[in-house]
Amino acid sequence: MKKLLSLALTLCMVLCFFTGIASAEGKKMIIGDTTFNSENWEETVDPHRTYNGWACIRYGIGETLVHYTDTMELEPWLATSWENDGDLTWTVTLRDDVFFSSGRKMDGEAVKQCLEHLLAVHDRAPSDTMIESIEADGQVLTIKTSEPLPALMNYLGDPYGCIIDVDASDFDAGIVVGTGPYAVKDMVTDDHVSLVKNKQYWNGEPKLDELTIRTISDGNTLAMALQAGEIDAAYGMAYESYPLFENPNFQFSAVQTSRAFFASMNMTSPVIQDPAVRKAIAMGIDKAGFVAVLLDGHGVPGNGAFPDGFSTFGGEHITTETYNPEGAKTLLEEAGWVDTDGDGIREKDGVKLVIRWLTYPSRQELPLLAESVQATLKNIGMDVDINCTASRRTFLADMTSFDIYASALVTAPSGDPQYFFTTSCLPGMSYNFGAYENEQVNEMMKQLAVEFDMAKRAELAIALQQAILDDNAYIFCSFLQMNMISKATVSNWTAHPCDYYEVTADLDIN
Repeated sequence: MKKLLSLALTLCMVLCFFTGIASAEGKKMIIGDTTFNSENWEETVDPHRTYNGWACIRYGIGETLVHYTDTMELEPWLATSWENDGDLTWTVTLRDDVFFSSGRKMDGEAVKQCLEHLLAVHDRAPSDTMIESIEADGQVLTIKTSEPLPALMNYLGDPYGCIIDVDASDFDAGIVVGTGPYAVKDMVTDDHVSLVKNKQYWNGEPKLDELTIRTISDGNTLAMALQAGEIDAAYGMAYESYPLFENPNFQFSAVQTSRAFFASMNMTSPVIQDPAVRKAIAMGIDKAGFVAVLLDGHGVPGNGAFPDGFSTFGGEHITTETYNPEGAKTLLEEAGWVDTDGDGIREKDGVKLVIRWLTYPSRQELPLLAESVQATLKNIGMDVDINCTASRRTFLADMTSFDIYASALVTAPSGDPQYFFTTSCLPGMSYNFGAYENEQVNEMMKQLAVEFDMAKRAELAIALQQAILDDNAYIFCSFLQMNMISKATVSNWTAHPCDYYEVTADLDIN
């Protein structure tokens, strides 16, 4: 009996020892992400720098004044309410129980300081929000815009609108202090960001003590890392790898999004300036075949800038070119593009019909789209020269280096149509990579910017889509069905239509 008691006591001591170690180390989790890199304008977690706000909000560092529901409607988050006077003035009331991870209270002055810093340094926020002045009184902000702006609160829900403690943030290092469930411990661009629990988080205690986001831009490497147990969850997995994880050891969280895979025509390119070539390209891309075969059905073909069924301005309201290779051949013949030497590639005035297709590899669908386009356009007499490079920024800076740029963009991240047209269709804007300009579009954009009536906003959004598609300036090939894959032991890692809210206080692992 004494020996049994002694053995039991020893076992208890051993168990207590290891329990103590586990308690001291806490819960840890590692997520692999293909997009947290400089290639995707996500070099840091500083929301005031280009598109780095996506990392800030996705990884639970920063939060915005408003939150998007799964139906892309606005709901309170750091703000409890907001109202507009029908003109230029907005009154925003803030929560009174929120603290930054630095310990500073989130009051009107802190939010005012944050938004003013955003407006001073960001490339898109000033023109998006048109904020002219901000006044703070306790937990109330009074914001005045230079023009009526119905979509102001939608824009402030953009990742660049993450509310951060300006005084405590290190902008040179790209590390900021937010109100979210996690705070940055350290960060190395293109490698990782390490996070720790924000112990004074306002919306419940975070389940994890430490969280690491690893940059794994190659899809095969990402799949192998999840299989080997080097990571616990993966964002951006290639569709071809999905069958590896269709077993009880893993789980999927899937949602239809407005992330479009689309082609922007370089309107400064001599060959693209030919309307017949642009139209023939639109007729020569097999969108349905691309989704069914190369994406294995994980997505939907695109018509307009927004998916079918999206709000009241989805793609079902748009008329666009359909896959018609024979019609494309006839169109090119009539425009003088003829294969005179029998090599299968058309020429005109001694110039071969070669399309330089620029894209990048970190979005796994884009190289597959390039392959599909190369095959189907060859059938109508076009040679597609693919440049799939992580150095796309270098080529985008040289308008003579490409004819078409294929990219991925969430076209309605705020649930409102204005975002896409503002960023991608107006001259000089950040995502107007093809230098597209249309006076009719510019005028309609001015109307959309000040229209408060939602039905009229939808009508304008439909007309705007039709205008850019009539020019064949953009080709919307498909929309992403996003799947986030994790071990079966992970809970509350959920995909959302806006593609923002990956890491929450409820994220957990057993």
